[in-house]
Amino acid sequence: MKININGIGINIQQQGCGDISLVFLHYYGGSSRTWQSLINLLPKHYRTVAIDQRGWGLSDAPQSGYRIADLARDAEGVISALGLKRYILIGHSMGGKVAQLMASRRPAGLEGLMLIAPSPPSPMVLTAEERERLSCAYNSREAVEFVIDNVLTAKPISPTLREQVIEDSLKGSTGAKAGWPGVAISEDITQEVAAINVPVAIISGERDQVDHPATLQRELLPRIPHAAMVILPDTGHLSPLESPDEIASRLSVFAASIENGSPVQQFD
Repeated sequence: MKININGIGINIQQQGCGDISLVFLHYYGGSSRTWQSLINLLPKHYRTVAIDQRGWGLSDAPQSGYRIADLARDAEGVISALGLKRYILIGHSMGGKVAQLMASRRPAGLEGLMLIAPSPPSPMVLTAEERERLSCAYNSREAVEFVIDNVLTAKPISPTLREQVIEDSLKGSTGAKAGWPGVAISEDITQEVAAINVPVAIISGERDQVDHPATLQRELLPRIPHAAMVILPDTGHLSPLESPDEIASRLSVFAASIENGSPVQQFD
């Protein structure tokens, strides 16, 4: 379904019901579909809301508005429109950076934050050549397949999921494909994330070539000292598709602790 947020249509997929909602933000090149394998493994008493960020999936694609703050406002608008009273944010890669900014604002109802292979809050400085290469990474089927095999994954995903990744990557709008490497990836939100005051769990893939565990240990963990990180063995950047069972298990434990009002169990 589409919701009019900030003057554009933001598409969401939701299922289930319950006191706690799980709100999912996808990676650069993904869509709400990125989360479906993982969502299918979660306890059914959670309400799940997976968002197509602007320019991706079935959401509208304005020419501008692809800064981290723009994407955060869209997700905040969805949460407000749905009237979510208690929720956990789950962000992957680009979506992880968006989720960090959202959590730093200490919104009412936010009770936890899970970051999966997140882009760190510090700016990633790209050369003009690197920026151009990233902007063109999803311009053809052949280019997407190369990125899947040589950058995004460490172990094979099913043919069905592979085709989904290709379709989602190619479907992204021109503005969305340019917005992340052109602006958002280089934004600095390091000061903001120090204000995050909810439990934070971080999942990193041992063989992630995009946001390597060492990068997160250096650029993210010191800025959110109460966060706990776990490293999944033999897993690349597309961990929600490569290792959905492991992530669903850890998310279930994380959410249950928050839902029951008990101390969040030692994550790592």
